[in-house]
Amino acid sequence: MSYSIAVRALCEFTAKVGDLDLRFTPSPTALEGIVGHRTVASRRSEGYQSEVALEGHYQSLTVKGRADGYDPAQNCLEEVKTYRGDLSKQPANHRQLHWAQAKIYGWLMCSKLQLEQINLALVYFDIVSEKETCLVESHSAGELQQFFEEHCARFLHWAEKEMAHRLARNHGAQQLAFPHSDFRPGQRHLAESVFKAVSTGRCLMAQAPTGIGKTLGTLFPMLKALAPQQLDKVFFLTAKTPGRKLALDAAQVIQGGANAPPLRVLEMIARDKACEHPDKACHGESCPLAQGFYDRLPAARQAASELSLLDQSALRQVALDHAVCPYYLSQEMARWADVVVADYNYYFDFSALLFGLAQANQWKVAVLVDEAHNLVERGRQMYSASLDQATLGSVRKAAPEPLRKSLQRVNREWNALHNLQTAEYQAYDKAPDKLLQALSACTGSIGEYLNDHPQGLDSALQSFYFDMLQFCRVAELFDEQFLFDISKRDLERKRTLSNLCLRNVVPAGFIGPRLTAARSTVLFSATLSPRRYYADLLGTPANTVCIDVESPFHSGQLQVHIASQISTRFIHRKASLAPIVELIADQYRQRPGNYLAFFSSFDYLQQVLQLLAERYPQINLWSQSRGMGEAQRQQFLDQFTEHGEGIGFAVLGGAFGEGIDLPGARLIGAFIATLGLAQFNPVNEQMKLRMAAIFGAGYDYTYLYPGLQKVVQAAGRVIRTQEDQGVVMLIDDRFAEPRVRQLLPRWWSIGHSGPQSPQVQAFQIGGLSHTPEKQF
Repeated sequence: MSYSIAVRALCEFTAKVGDLDLRFTPSPTALEGIVGHRTVASRRSEGYQSEVALEGHYQSLTVKGRADGYDPAQNCLEEVKTYRGDLSKQPANHRQLHWAQAKIYGWLMCSKLQLEQINLALVYFDIVSEKETCLVESHSAGELQQFFEEHCARFLHWAEKEMAHRLARNHGAQQLAFPHSDFRPGQRHLAESVFKAVSTGRCLMAQAPTGIGKTLGTLFPMLKALAPQQLDKVFFLTAKTPGRKLALDAAQVIQGGANAPPLRVLEMIARDKACEHPDKACHGESCPLAQGFYDRLPAARQAASELSLLDQSALRQVALDHAVCPYYLSQEMARWADVVVADYNYYFDFSALLFGLAQANQWKVAVLVDEAHNLVERGRQMYSASLDQATLGSVRKAAPEPLRKSLQRVNREWNALHNLQTAEYQAYDKAPDKLLQALSACTGSIGEYLNDHPQGLDSALQSFYFDMLQFCRVAELFDEQFLFDISKRDLERKRTLSNLCLRNVVPAGFIGPRLTAARSTVLFSATLSPRRYYADLLGTPANTVCIDVESPFHSGQLQVHIASQISTRFIHRKASLAPIVELIADQYRQRPGNYLAFFSSFDYLQQVLQLLAERYPQINLWSQSRGMGEAQRQQFLDQFTEHGEGIGFAVLGGAFGEGIDLPGARLIGAFIATLGLAQFNPVNEQMKLRMAAIFGAGYDYTYLYPGLQKVVQAAGRVIRTQEDQGVVMLIDDRFAEPRVRQLLPRWWSIGHSGPQSPQVQAFQIGGLSHTPEKQF
């Protein structure tokens, strides 16, 4: 069995030494880097060859890559690096890595063309000035062959162990048996569909009800496909922390079974949660875990590779045992793990680590996207950018003197826009060129300053710098899938400030290519209906397979009632309080136990909670609050005990509307006093107009479908096992309308809790009514 590795990956393994140092990190965007490489190539002679594919062998190791350029007339191979800033500030170990890459490519070119000698050039291209700095060395083929073989030999010991690991992994995965005595109802259908999708190289969109074991039902078949499909990795992507925990738990269940394969399962977490020294900068002169990082990395990597579960705590322990940074050790182990559990942004973001590694190393990966209904909104957030004028004002005052001029120019262009706009909110075709030029110049100035001043910037200016970089990046990609808008807000002394936003409306153009880049991507959730909505907004391939897994639950388990005599529209909110309180109290009297009550806003929640507490003080009540941390959220959930009785109040679409598991008597019912419709405001109305222009379904795509997805998710908290019995109260007359009813789960048997009032009936004339709820 041979082992294949890219030139860049080989050099990063064998040629990185010394400190971890982020002070001189070339900051061009991917697009700027591509343009820079093309510019260099365009300046060369007619016979110049770009992107030369090369390959070489050493024992069982195959090394592949594409050299940036080769000039036959000069017999010169070029390695091109784009950068911004002062090249003299580049750390020596960065330069050493670049020379290693050039020398490896140099030998591969000598071998291909049977050359006895070759000239190697490191070409540093400044994307701001467009000037080149060329460093040239001449080497004999014999020197380069020796260099190549030394680095291959250094890697081969690791590669041989990796090959043995992969053989054992694949053999074990083929023998892998389902870890439970049998599949749950619906789970086998899901697992078989996943296996078929990865076997045929297609995308799968699976709507599967809550409680059937979707995590295990998707991960197990992907592991079974490791050997037959020659997969390198499985990425399990989640929207929230509880999803990561479920995935890690499922992996442990699989690994705990008989004849389980020797898997390495890695959990990746955000940098701010992994950092041991948040008060220090990421370089050896500041952080002790960055000093000599690459010298200690081999031992840490070896220790980590011997563990089957590299969750946050296990990885941190290995890192601290070897005095290296846990966050950057996790990035290194992403190269050597079999299953990586991470947030969506690690694969879908502009600079996503896992996607970048997969592309650079030509890995064959399978991707599982948990609770995929969240990917629409998360995608919009990833591909949007905003800037706040108040932040600009504060960072200008505290900025170092060399940066004030460029920040002032941004402020001047911003004020020109601000003063022209008379309305509080206005959407535009695109961001003005003068503003974008000022932002681009400002980020260039800050980048240069950072290279000259290793101590860095204060945290506020650094954060604003990153916001500007994101804004410029999104502006380069702006098209009809985006909105540019300016929102004004009043401050004291009759001052107004504004917020600039490049708002992604349809993330399909960015998500779609990531879906197709994998061997297979499986999007699964209890709420992926209607399919057209998710297909349009996520950009699923045309040959995507869609399945709707039959629910293992039956209508007798869940009593669903529509309180059609109550309207929760904003204009009826005050009148709705007493009827909702009586409905909740009446249900609680009939069947005491644990309930969740969902509302459209904290304001509405508090009004109902207060009235219920006044009228029925004997009922135990607890409530979600704004900005709850993980510990507070756990305290909220801990009150749902097996023998407890009471009602927890929460906001629909928040932390307790999905991703929580309260089986049996821990939760026997839910009251949902809202359709979950998005807030009626100028931004959402602009989104609606854009959706209507693109898809012809502005209201449905902006308000109705996302709202009812939250409702179904919240109701799904009630029935978690085939033994559970519960009740769901849908509190609003609009739930009775046919267009809404058809979007609710088919297995629900829905009844009404009372007659409609004439006032409510009047609001239904002409089809589905909508006064979107205002949320405070």
